This record gives sequence, structure tokens and C-alpha cells, in this order.
Amino acid sequence: MNRKQFFLGIILASLIGGVVALAGASYLANQNTATSFSEKQDTSFVNWLSDDKFTVPDGINFVAAAQLVTPAVVHVKSSVTVSQRQRGADPLEELFGFRSPDRNQMPREARSSGSGVIISKDGYIVTNNHVIENATKVEISLENNTRYTARVIGTDPTTDLALLKIEADGLPFVKFGNSDQTKIGEWVLAVGNPFDLTSTVTAGIISAKARNIGILRSAENNLSIESFLQTDAVVNPGNSGGALVNLAGELIGINTAIASRTGTFNGYAFAVPSSIVNKVVDDLLEYGAVQRGLLGVTIVDVSPELIDQLKLDIKVSQGVYINGVNEGSGGKEAGLQEGDIIVGVDGVTTNSVATLQEMVARKRPGDQVDIKFLRDGKEIEAKATLKNLSGDTKIVKKEVPVVASFSGVTFEDVKPNIKDRLNIQGGVTIVSVENEVWAESGARAGFIITSILGRDGRFRINSANEVIQILEENRGEEIVILGIYPNGQEYYFEVSIE
Repeated sequence: MNRKQFFLGIILASLIGGVVALAGASYLANQNTATSFSEKQDTSFVNWLSDDKFTVPDGINFVAAAQLVTPAVVHVKSSVTVSQRQRGADPLEELFGFRSPDRNQMPREARSSGSGVIISKDGYIVTNNHVIENATKVEISLENNTRYTARVIGTDPTTDLALLKIEADGLPFVKFGNSDQTKIGEWVLAVGNPFDLTSTVTAGIISAKARNIGILRSAENNLSIESFLQTDAVVNPGNSGGALVNLAGELIGINTAIASRTGTFNGYAFAVPSSIVNKVVDDLLEYGAVQRGLLGVTIVDVSPELIDQLKLDIKVSQGVYINGVNEGSGGKEAGLQEGDIIVGVDGVTTNSVATLQEMVARKRPGDQVDIKFLRDGKEIEAKATLKNLSGDTKIVKKEVPVVASFSGVTFEDVKPNIKDRLNIQGGVTIVSVENEVWAESGARAGFIITSILGRDGRFRINSANEVIQILEENRGEEIVILGIYPNGQEYYFEVSIE
């Protein structure tokens, strides 16, 4: 063989090897189809990364994931009523104990914005609770600038999540991924609307998992769940409620918070993992409220400080120390005792309170969990049946508020969580005002009617049907409607009933 034939042979071998490699890569890519994690997400959906239009160099392809996810991340704009400055005394204020209806001093409407993620083609959207909290109106803008008014299906302050619904169909959506399989160091994309900059994509890696940063400590009943994914993808105000996705374009988290001394990104951001998101939105869709299964123990991380403080004689440096067990709880019935150290739940090692809370938060009352714990250095396994706050295994039924309309004004029974927050016994929320007389009189969406002063006296309001009855009885009269805004400001207005 001469020198020319030798070099031709090398070139030919290289070409054949390249063709084989490309064919193999194309075959493997075509086997990488997405898995369904929700009945709302069409099982026939095929991820773009398995399409032969895309070649993934060394497993990294930001372009494909960004193109897949961006159309399904929306801009969420919330209208919130805020208080105006205090004014001098007014005789009507003294009579009713409410703010006088001075048109120049009506409660002011402020706006806040964030992001949301479409998770089904028929218009369900997940976002953060703090993005829409106390909102009287929630507006959704799609990437193509189409706008909708959203209904709030349900909220969960303990995980800072909320489920919204817009009346649309055939929408792009993001598939749920498995945050359990996400690894530290894995590439991720954050998609949202920081500083009102629509459809912004940033890239980073997963920096840590099961991170507790103490931002939800004031959540109701002290049942906050913090087991965040930590990332260094750039996240700023306005990203809240947006998507954190892997390079397959799957939703692995909802961006929720940043660690910052300036209010802008300083290198760390935190997202609620999809393992929690999926369970919460399913609960909100089916029941209207999150079904929280509780183990019934008070816990703290095992640490050198705890060992020194309690003078513990233990052989582990990580785990979850039980410093109290509630009577009648699932933990008590499973045999857990103060001083036990939980080291595993359902086969997952629990080195921290955050991990334990995340595992339990996926369950509902009546579900069982396998607990592995240490007592006096001995490893013990037990099964615990989780219970709800009432100490039983019942599911909380969805309460559908009564909605009624009168002359272009729509009313809805006030939701229980709003009654609790405002400390009111009853009331009816104005959902929409399409009556010019009512609008000019001061009626606003979100205002909660607590009583009405009519021809036959003052009546406390407990339901939408009661409002309709009183309005019917006062046709042709001028009445006074008293109530409270979601921000706690009391107010009243006068209106003629036609």
C-alpha cells in the first residue's frame, strides 16, 4: 500500500465512523419521549428534543428548551386595592363607622406583576400565591400579547402556590418533569417576565436541593413547606411564578424567591420543586384546597449544636430529631417517640427537616408512609397513617361559592380564607360591575359587602342570595352598602336601585 492509498483509507474510515455516530445519536434522540405526569397533559405530546430537527451537542441545547417553554410562560398582572390617606371626621363616618364615599378619596388601585406557567391546553396556570394575593382582578398576557382575565381556582400560602384559570383552549403548555431526578450541577433555564421584560430566558445550574430559607414562616398554621431547588440562573422581581425547566423543556420548579441584599439578583434563586407543585395544583383543581397529610410530630435538624445542647449520645450527624409527638397523631400511632431520629421516608434518606417535609407534603390524609428512624442507636421501621389538622383522615370537600347577579353586578359568597384573614363573620364579594350607576356610586370588583342599610333597616349580609333578595325589596329606593376591601379598609357607598 502506497502513501496515497493509506491517507485515502483514513479519510474513508473517518467518514464512515461519523455517519455511524450521527445515526446512533439520531436513534437515541428519537427514543427520548416525554412522560406524562398529569391527566391534564396530553400523553401524545412529543418533546421537541426528540424531534430530528434538533441535534443536542453533548446533551446541551438551550435553544430547543427555550422555544418549547417560552410560549407557555405568561405575564400575570394583579390589581390590588390599597388605602388612601386618612381625612378629617365626617358625620356619616361616625354614624356608620365606615369611610365616607368621597370620590377623590376612594381606595386606590395598585398593580403588581409576576409570571405564570400554563400547565394544560384548556387554560390552567400555576403561579406564586404572593403574585396574586389580595388581588381584586388578575390579568393574563400571553407571549403573543393576547390578554385574558383569570379566575383564582385556589391558593396555598404554605407552599406559596396558586392555580388560575383562563377561558381558552388549544394553548401551549409545559409538561411536568420529575424534580426528584434533578441533580446538583444540572443545567436549567428560568423563564419569566423580570422588570416587565416579557419572555426572558436565563440559564444556570442546580446549586442545591431541599433548601429551607425561612421565607414562609408566617404562613397559616405554621405548616409552611420549604424544600426549594436552588439555582444560579438569573432571577429578578417579576420572575416569581415563572418556570424553571430542564433541557428537555420539562417543568421542574416554580421560581419563587431570590437571596438578595439589594432586591435584585445576587447569585442565588429558589424554586418550589415540581414534586410539590404537581400535588398542590391537583388538590386545588379537585378539591379547591390543599389536602395536607400530617405526621403529627415537632422536628428539628440534627446538628452539632443540637447534640451539644441536649447532650445527645448518638452516632449520626444528620437526620431529623423528634422533640415532640402529638397525641392521636399518625406518628404517635406508629410508635414514634420524643428523641427518635428519622433518617428515611418511603426509601428516601431524610438528612434535613426540609426533605422530610417535602416527602410528607406529597401525601394526603389517609395515605401511609414508611418511616425509618433511630432509637438508642437501633434502626427501626414503621408505617404511619397521615392525618389532617382535625386529627382524622377525611378529605376536605371543595366549597363552591354561590354566585348571583343583579342588574349587571355579579356577587359571590366570600371565601372562607378571606373571612379568616379579615376576621369577619360573613359577607359577599362583588365579582364584577357592569352597571354604570353602581360604578359611579363607588362599587368596585373585590369589595366585600358586610351589611346593607335599606328601607326596612340595616341587614347583615351572609350570602349572595341575601343580597339579591334585599336589592329586589328596595327597587326604586336609595340604599347604603357597607363593607370592607381586601386590604382591610372599611368603606361604604350609596346607590339607587333601579
